Amino acid sequence: MAPSWTFAVDPTDLSRTTVAHGVAGEVGDGEALLRVDRVGLTANNVTYAVLGEAFRYWRFFPPAHRGLEAGWGLVPLWGFADVVASTVEGVTAGQRVYGYLPPATHLVVRPERVDANGFRDAAAHRADLPSPYNAYRLTTGDAAYRADEEDLLVLFRPLFFTSFMLADYLADNGFFGATTLVLSSASSKTAYAAAFELRGRGPRVVGLTSPGNVAYTASLGCYDDVLSYAQVETLPPAPTAYLDLSGAPATRASLREHLGGHLIRDVAVGLTYQVPNIEAAGEFFFAPTQMRKRGADWGRDELDRRFAQAWRRFLDALGDRIDIQVGHGPEALRTAWLDAVAGRTPARIGQVVQL
Repeated sequence: MAPSWTFAVDPTDLSRTTVAHGVAGEVGDGEALLRVDRVGLTANNVTYAVLGEAFRYWRFFPPAHRGLEAGWGLVPLWGFADVVASTVEGVTAGQRVYGYLPPATHLVVRPERVDANGFRDAAAHRADLPSPYNAYRLTTGDAAYRADEEDLLVLFRPLFFTSFMLADYLADNGFFGATTLVLSSASSKTAYAAAFELRGRGPRVVGLTSPGNVAYTASLGCYDDVLSYAQVETLPPAPTAYLDLSGAPATRASLREHLGGHLIRDVAVGLTYQVPNIEAAGEFFFAPTQMRKRGADWGRDELDRRFAQAWRRFLDALGDRIDIQVGHGPEALRTAWLDAVAGRTPARIGQVVQL
């Protein structure tokens, strides 16, 4: 059996971490073993941890069978893994998949609904969890996949999926009558990918960010205007929808005080600043909900086609505006995690870890 390791965090103190060593799980009837290869680590993963209880993110990868004591949690990551053993027809050693992975070297899955696109993990503990997170996509059946872009995929694809669905949700609802869309944490990947999708579709797109990130965020070219948080009061009194990717109570309070009744929509999208401020927002945007709607409206193939087209446009526009840093092993994963939790990762940096 192959040696393995698992990185875990304390859900009550995200800066407290541990690594458990062991051996890879045995493959039983109806199971396959994945060897996790490379993963991305962004503020999105911090959001998973902050919302771990409320949105059941801690339940995807239970720590109990990994030699960990009670009280530790495994933060879900997005990345690539290789099938190294399987007893399931259609799932074979050597296949490469993209999907939701633990911060660990190995994952045992129960593949069902196997087809040319991939499979779903039908493990009992994941049965009532949001289905999009249970899908594992074969690289050979993925219209958005290119082998030389794997690091961009692990960094941006889950974020861009949220961004793509958020923009579609707003357009699908006529932007709720807003003529201005304001995005907080505007230098974050999810925010500027959403802005890329939204700009030019009608409303003015404004990004809010810290003073030190104003120049970089403006250089991305996806906002009509970029302001520091202290400049909120310069926003014109127009029908405005606030897309909150930071969760910072002070920003929401400033917008409400300045815009009053002109703030017609207040949508929480993420929590860059680990403050569970969702209750203060008007609603919480959950990308899988809009995905299910569009899956019914368009069908899976058309949804995949539209996403792949949008993804290609985004990458072409992104160019060399992101610097990818690749680390190796558990210590690199720990460093990248602590940087993300503390907000130390510069906006231009993309953290990828090869396990």
